[in-house]
Amino acid sequence: MNDLSANRWQLPDGVNELLPEDAWRVETLRRQIMDNSYRWGYELVMPPMIEYLDSLLTGTGEVLNLQTFKIIDQHNGRSMGIRADMTPQVARMDAHALRRDLPSRFFYTGSVLRTRTNGAGSSRTPLQFGAELFGHSGPESDAEIIQLMLDNVMRAGLGLDDLLLDVGHVGVYRALIEDADLQADVERQLFSALVRGSCPEVMSLLLEQKDTPLLAAFSSHINALTQLSGDCHSVIVDARAKLASAGSKVHLALDNLEAVVTRVQAVHPSINIHIDLAELRGFSYHTGILFSLYDKAGGELARGGRYDAIGEAFGQARPATGFSGDLIQLALAHHPIEEPLLVAADGIWVDSEDALSAAETVKDLRSRGERVVCALPGSQLHAKASQCDRQLVLSDGSWTVETLS
Repeated sequence: MNDLSANRWQLPDGVNELLPEDAWRVETLRRQIMDNSYRWGYELVMPPMIEYLDSLLTGTGEVLNLQTFKIIDQHNGRSMGIRADMTPQVARMDAHALRRDLPSRFFYTGSVLRTRTNGAGSSRTPLQFGAELFGHSGPESDAEIIQLMLDNVMRAGLGLDDLLLDVGHVGVYRALIEDADLQADVERQLFSALVRGSCPEVMSLLLEQKDTPLLAAFSSHINALTQLSGDCHSVIVDARAKLASAGSKVHLALDNLEAVVTRVQAVHPSINIHIDLAELRGFSYHTGILFSLYDKAGGELARGGRYDAIGEAFGQARPATGFSGDLIQLALAHHPIEEPLLVAADGIWVDSEDALSAAETVKDLRSRGERVVCALPGSQLHAKASQCDRQLVLSDGSWTVETLS
């Protein structure tokens, strides 16, 4: 007979817990990011952990649907979901609860739950951090969101030299598809091949579509699209040349992309920016620029993009752009340069026999922001193990704080 108690300590795959040192590291970074976002003019919001599915999944596509745990509301029998991403929730709050006409800026942190991991080593319970900007459609808001993302991520002790910003623009592909007027099944196959990066399959599909001058031109443009990847400025120059005969919407998208990149580089001239115009991640969700931020090892730190009109389902269509990332992964993979909560002992130790008589002094010290740890009778725990560098002692009838030797 199996001893079930032997496995009770195990957690589900992709579900992690944080012990004190890691928990403080994550919390320290969370506070820094929240304070920094506030200084940028962003307002804090706290969406609920669960919502009705028809609200939670609005505008997000099939991927988020598959990532969402479903439950039944015992009050009314309606289907509910545990959030796998907070962005749609913030969009609902902007469009329905706040209903502002002017631009709005929001930031958030909170746990999300996903049915599966995104790859080896990833978590199903990330602590998501992010920001959204609603009500402005220009490149200025996209550039601001990217700059805030960079500023927040660098709170983890990273410099610009440690980062790679990968940028795309789904507007280019959208415009090409609209002009080509492909059959729905061909469009689905082509999109699937592009997302998987299968150039042979893309070429095979394109060869089958060269029956008319229109489709021949489209094939030439898609073929060019698969090769438009690399240094940001050279890619934009090549794109303008290779897509010169494309429609006006393609060139508007390229103008928008160049404007965003130029603004980001004006503030962060040393940032390494890579452009990939065949990047179609979140095609059903994003409407314009999209971006991902990576470290030197290729680990993704945050991602985002423009997703206009998501609020339409909630009664107010608004331009929108934003980003999000996993705070736990960021904090644990990249230790902040300064970690005062982890490195420096900053507490006051009180012996167990003094705790009661010194209670008022302890209360006063804590009210003034001091960390005070009272020993427990019979415990072998000592001051240094409790990260205390001082001790409360009775001297000449009054309690004083003295440095521990």
